[in-house]
Amino acid sequence: MHFIWPHFLWCFALVLALPLIYLWLLKRKHRFAYTYPNLTIIRQALGPRNSWRRHTPPAILWLALCAAVIGVARPTAQVTLPADYMTLVLAVDVSRSMLAEDVEPNRIQAAQATVKEFLRELPNNIRVGVVSFAGTAQVVQQITDEREALVASVDRFQLQRGTATGSGLLLALATLLPNSGVDLQAAIYGEEFGRWGSKPLAERKPTTPPAAAAPPVPPGSYTNGAIILLSDGRRTNGPDPLAAAKQAAQRGVRVYTVAFGTPNGFIPGWEGSSFYARVDEQALQAMAKITEGEFFRAGNSQDLKEVYRHLSSKFSLERRDTEVTALFGAASLIFTILALGLSLLWFQRSVSTR
Repeated sequence: MHFIWPHFLWCFALVLALPLIYLWLLKRKHRFAYTYPNLTIIRQALGPRNSWRRHTPPAILWLALCAAVIGVARPTAQVTLPADYMTLVLAVDVSRSMLAEDVEPNRIQAAQATVKEFLRELPNNIRVGVVSFAGTAQVVQQITDEREALVASVDRFQLQRGTATGSGLLLALATLLPNSGVDLQAAIYGEEFGRWGSKPLAERKPTTPPAAAAPPVPPGSYTNGAIILLSDGRRTNGPDPLAAAKQAAQRGVRVYTVAFGTPNGFIPGWEGSSFYARVDEQALQAMAKITEGEFFRAGNSQDLKEVYRHLSSKFSLERRDTEVTALFGAASLIFTILALGLSLLWFQRSVSTR
């Protein structure tokens, strides 16, 4: 729990001193002694429960003061609430290792079926964009809230050579935050990309000025969207995925990574050759850690469904800092009314009996 006005917590010094003052007053009253011929008279006058009844209302009133002081300091707490309008970008590996048959019928078909199911189950307040990556990366579907268009885009995946995980992440980041200054040309193709004739593009006058890079923000602080990256292989070309993850972290974007497949993934007879396809879990774990996201491991289609089901619930309900001053104010009011009510109920009756 955090406080917006923590300096008001100094009032607790006075509130904590009240029980000591109360005990001192009770002790002072005990100094005066009275002589009674029979102690039974005193016991009958006090009754069996008057000893604790006398202290209960002051104790409850003290709790009301404690709640009031906490409320004045304006506390905030992480509360799980329905998510606001969010944007997700799915980055899916479509390298030829997705033909491995360790997941029935093969990795790519199992991934397509699960991603389509995930898209259909997402709440209506979440928009989605789809990016695929292999040797290069491309936007398969721009960000939209039309579920049928998104599902149809998953069927358009085309397997290619290579695995450029960093390219896929950077393109997903640029799709999520198009004005954040992500330089895809330099990051994916290098500074000398576009050299035609004797003059590189860098020496030509740009038609539009490049977007200025936004100042870095704390990792995970962007709450209006996230990236989900699924890969089953190891990076073979393109930019370093960890450097791409750092760019996402500087913009506060969380990256949730999914390692899909088993260590013994095998592709039989691809263009006359066969090879093993093994996922790079270490890199995917590091990407998620850098961006304050999460890493998931899915060894089969059922595991992958569980991962996407968990992610769907995560984006439907999110934890965020919320001011809870009203709760402590209500608690203080309830304690005060309870203390006054018990005082009137118990002590007015005893006065009227006398």
